[in-house]
Amino acid sequence: MDADFLLIHKMKNGDEAAMELFVRKYYPAIRNYCRCHTYIDETAEDLTQETFEHFFRSFMSYHHSGKLTNYLYVIARNLCRDSYKKKQELLLEELPEMGENPLETVNLRMDMEEAVRRLPEDMKEVIILHYFQDMKLKEVAEIIGIGLPLVKYRLKKAKEQLKIYIGEEV
Repeated sequence: MDADFLLIHKMKNGDEAAMELFVRKYYPAIRNYCRCHTYIDETAEDLTQETFEHFFRSFMSYHHSGKLTNYLYVIARNLCRDSYKKKQELLLEELPEMGENPLETVNLRMDMEEAVRRLPEDMKEVIILHYFQDMKLKEVAEIIGIGLPLVKYRLKKAKEQLKIYIGEEV
């Protein structure tokens, strides 16, 4: 049995310490994911809390069959998608440091943010999950609910588009 299965079992039996451990374990990753979809920290925080509220409202019917994180990402993805109606800007904080010149790094960060912001939603989702959430392509496919070949295609097209947008190798 894996740790998540035991954690879910304890939570279903009313163990509040297990619920707190669950939130502490997954909250940072889900919050980071939500921040990649919003510009405003408060909005990301709200979406993260909504994700956990949604999970706890329905977790009694949850049947653990794999990665619990994927289930949380699906919930968060749906909530973020709903928030797109407000057309918020994208903020990507964890871009790699490039170059020794701080101004060059800031300009690259701004260029990359703008380039990712301009991508179609389906490509943007693949880029965020794969590069900024460090997910394997198979996990991305499970979360988005599409086949692995389509994830690979979208990733390839997104990289091509990013190259055009920022005018250099990505």
